[in-house]
Amino acid sequence: MTLTAEAPAVPEEPLHRRLGVTDEELAAIRDRLGGRDPNDLELAMFSVMWSEHCSYKSSRPLLRTLPMGSAADGVVAGPGENAGVIDIGDGLAVAFKIESHNHPSAVEPTQGAATGVGGILRDIFTMGARPIAVLDALRFGDPADARTRHLVEGVVKGVGGYGNCVGVPTVGGELVFDPSYAGNPLVNVMAIGLLDLDDLTLAAAPGAGNLVVLFGSTTGRDGIGGASVLASATFGDQDASKRPSVQVGDPFAEKLLIEASLELIRGGLVVGLQDLGAGGITCATSETADRAGTGMRVELAAIPRREPRMEPFEVLISESQERMLAIVEPARWPAVRAVCERWGLPVAAIGTVTDDGDVTVVDEAGVELARIPASALTSDAIVHQRVASPPVRRRAAPAPGAPSTASEGLPERGMDPGAVLTALLGSANLASRHPVFEQYDSTVQANTVEGPGHGAAVIRIKGSTKALVATTDANQAVGKLDPWLGAALSVAEATRNVSITGARPLGVTNCLNYGDPTRPEAFWQLSEGVRGLADACRALGLPVTGGNVSLYNESPTGAIAPTPEIGVVGLLDDVALRVGPGWRATGDRILLVGESTPGLAGSAYADLAGIAAEDGPPSLDLERERRVQAFVREAVERGLLASAQDVSGGGLAVALAECSLWADRDRGLGAHIRLAVASSPAVDLFGESPSRIVISAEPRHVPAVVLLARQHGLPIEDLGEVMDPPGDGTAARLVVELHGSGATGAAEDRGSRVADALIVGLDELRHAWEGGLSRALGWEAR
Repeated sequence: MTLTAEAPAVPEEPLHRRLGVTDEELAAIRDRLGGRDPNDLELAMFSVMWSEHCSYKSSRPLLRTLPMGSAADGVVAGPGENAGVIDIGDGLAVAFKIESHNHPSAVEPTQGAATGVGGILRDIFTMGARPIAVLDALRFGDPADARTRHLVEGVVKGVGGYGNCVGVPTVGGELVFDPSYAGNPLVNVMAIGLLDLDDLTLAAAPGAGNLVVLFGSTTGRDGIGGASVLASATFGDQDASKRPSVQVGDPFAEKLLIEASLELIRGGLVVGLQDLGAGGITCATSETADRAGTGMRVELAAIPRREPRMEPFEVLISESQERMLAIVEPARWPAVRAVCERWGLPVAAIGTVTDDGDVTVVDEAGVELARIPASALTSDAIVHQRVASPPVRRRAAPAPGAPSTASEGLPERGMDPGAVLTALLGSANLASRHPVFEQYDSTVQANTVEGPGHGAAVIRIKGSTKALVATTDANQAVGKLDPWLGAALSVAEATRNVSITGARPLGVTNCLNYGDPTRPEAFWQLSEGVRGLADACRALGLPVTGGNVSLYNESPTGAIAPTPEIGVVGLLDDVALRVGPGWRATGDRILLVGESTPGLAGSAYADLAGIAAEDGPPSLDLERERRVQAFVREAVERGLLASAQDVSGGGLAVALAECSLWADRDRGLGAHIRLAVASSPAVDLFGESPSRIVISAEPRHVPAVVLLARQHGLPIEDLGEVMDPPGDGTAARLVVELHGSGATGAAEDRGSRVADALIVGLDELRHAWEGGLSRALGWEAR
């Protein structure tokens, strides 16, 4: 008789590991608790607060290297607060911040994106500012892929649905496609608000004996471990199980919350205010107490709930949306309650501020369920010293049909430059975003001077001549080749987009999207990205006022390209002086400030046509970038320019085409350009060398413009002039004659004769540009 032994039972994994707490971190928790073991509730609280999303345990040492500014820079609230705040004069300030909702949006795109908008709006009005604008920076995989199309539709619906209903205009952002985002899309949302400096409110809990008041939506099981857990781990193959962790948003409740919160602040009824986002009540209570050096006693039974039989840990770490925590003096509690009830919001006093430095949770009988030092959950959370190691560089195989040397390229290879320009304008990454932003309300509040689609957004400040200018930017294509350069270029382009309107950039907010920091290569990318961000901001004299770090952006298909999303806000003292990118009048001269440098790697042209394997991205001179931006701001202020457009995605040819298509005429204005080719037509037409601006000016202003450029130490070249359409009824054309030693077939007279030309009608370019995104996403039939 044969005996079959039973398989030994597999021991259950310890609770702390199931909650994402490592053995090392458990030992550190015991140390913070004076040597004792945490109970299950305390362990759950630590698990969300020591998550990557809440604690910044991998990135905190790096973030301390960023230039954070001071009062001398106008900064009145910086990193560590819910949003950065900068003084803009006349007793006003601007609050702004960008954050991610990547992982929730990958699981449930509509709610993930919607609650991302709701969360960043709360960060703004928590400071005492009324939200006035939203910008969404979205990144996905191949647009032809069915899952990508599903994600795009869901995320756009979530962003538009929430913003439209809450009454805040969506005025700009990005939509980028890159294969690295196939398994892990990025949803970064930036919000901007205006406030009276006297209304600035900080997220702190001062004054022992003050009441802790929770108002807004009731607490449910939605979002338990949502952002805090989803954003702190890579995606595996069982993502359907994560859906219950995604929060559910209610924009109509958010609108009520905005009005009630601002009324409480302006009435002087609160001494501290904090929104409830990742980590829920645990995060809000511990952060506000730690910032004030106080403690907090939380009465679990007093917390309003919308579901029965919730466990204590569910109540404390739920990430139910549209909730706020206020610190209220006892004498003002009746007035606070009356305001909330008038706005139809549930409100309850759930505890008191204490002077012992602990967050203490008690049940209805007063029995202590948890006691943790507030600092242990927040400022004294564990910090990991990660290992950074650059990748081993391997020579990449040339793309099919790529030239054999970096200097070769179009049109030496027989390619029509006009056809290349048309293809670039119709590509998924450069085509018009109108099919997306038409789903957003960009004009609600009636302050939008320039909305999405034509460069940086411009928002009027009512009752003044001033306007705010805002944009977002990230260069993941270069970031995957050189993460320092990718981050520095992102800052340079974002600030340049603000400067070309005539506005002075005020500050930078950032969302650092990277991979698993426990992998040395991924942590090296993050380290280099932060270094690039810091170097660029110092060179341009800008403070980093806050932001967000989103790590573990990986899936079974691999890690995302390093993506340092940069948000910039600038100030126009007189909105009437603003210039746009489109040509203004026939006969205006077209000039190029800055010069082209070699390097096609990371460009849109490289994606389309391929490049030599040895080619690299163009270099960045931060001092020249500073001078270019100073020049264009001064030129706008002096009224010398008719238009200004930076050279970026698609290079000079795309910039010229956009200026023509966006001209102040129904059918656009053409241009006749004579371009000296310094290295190769491909580089000069389609290279994305930074620190270049295409400007136009009335002929009478050209001498002053040239003199000003030289005073700033900048090269400037007169390229040609703005042209009317031909008199035969056909559309205007963009004509670029190529001259010089780098042009095809140039002989002894190469400096003077036409070697080749780019000639294409604006109707053809417009057709490609306006329909490109719909074709890429399969939306043509809509």
